[in-house]
Amino acid sequence: MTIPPLGIALAVFVGVVALVAGLSLSFRNPQAGRLETRLQQYAQSGPLWAKQLQPGSLLAEPLEEKPSLFEKFLSRFGNLSLLFEQADVAMTVPRLVLISGGLAVLGGLLALLLHWHGGLIPLGVLAGGSLPMLWILWRRKQRLNQFARQLPDAMEMLARALRAGQSLAAGFQLIASEMPAPLGKEFGRVFDEQKLGIPMEESLREMTQRVPNLDLKFFATAVILQRQTGGDLAEILDKIGRLIRERFQLWGQVQALTAEGRLSGVVLLALPILLFFAVYHLNRDYVMLLFTDPMGKKMLAGAIVMQILGAFVIKKIVNIQV
Repeated sequence: MTIPPLGIALAVFVGVVALVAGLSLSFRNPQAGRLETRLQQYAQSGPLWAKQLQPGSLLAEPLEEKPSLFEKFLSRFGNLSLLFEQADVAMTVPRLVLISGGLAVLGGLLALLLHWHGGLIPLGVLAGGSLPMLWILWRRKQRLNQFARQLPDAMEMLARALRAGQSLAAGFQLIASEMPAPLGKEFGRVFDEQKLGIPMEESLREMTQRVPNLDLKFFATAVILQRQTGGDLAEILDKIGRLIRERFQLWGQVQALTAEGRLSGVVLLALPILLFFAVYHLNRDYVMLLFTDPMGKKMLAGAIVMQILGAFVIKKIVNIQV
């Protein structure tokens, strides 16, 4: 199938315009205006936070915009807004769709320029369209791992601050000023919410939702129980910090023991794909039987299913929870 040059030029123009528009929207901060409006509403009202959080008031609404019908449809497949917040990216669902659509068009055009077979062009479209989501998931994973590595030092710093006679809120401010992001940013957000009158329990509960970390949940539970029943919070924090360090040590040993299995899984899963493209480059007609012959289509579908099952089994074997 030959595509006219005018069609290729038009598709390139649409893809580039969509990509540039999506990138320009990504660098904007849609939260700033709504945050200022919220703070202004809080300053003009009474001093009690309970009066400001009545149902239907401005302060009771989230900072994000009200979801559209399209966002409500996508929310059935997961909370994308929470995913953006966990990855610490200034992104919204329409922006993600716009950028993904632009990259999908560019991926399809690249496949056309490389003279791929018609059956392989959807792979280029899928690869280009999935890049933004893969980047967000990678950034989220890196941020959560960095938070987990910083948490033991934060627990020890907070325990020393409490032993020195400082309050819990002052300890949070100390962590926010001394610890780098992402942990310092999250604890600083809790401290700022305290200054606005939000209860400590609610701030900690929201932080555990933004950062799905089991050790952080232990910390939040310990703080809430200590505020309700009393006790030596500094000693509890020392034990939590020591427990986290021991878990990291055990996790490192597990990673060392399962390194061979994980590397074998990567090789076994990547080898068929690399071999396919190598044979496609050397003998295109030989590989095209998988797309033109009925038996070849069945073999290709079976290979894809077996690859997915193999990846699932290997992940279950080497992914040991600590």
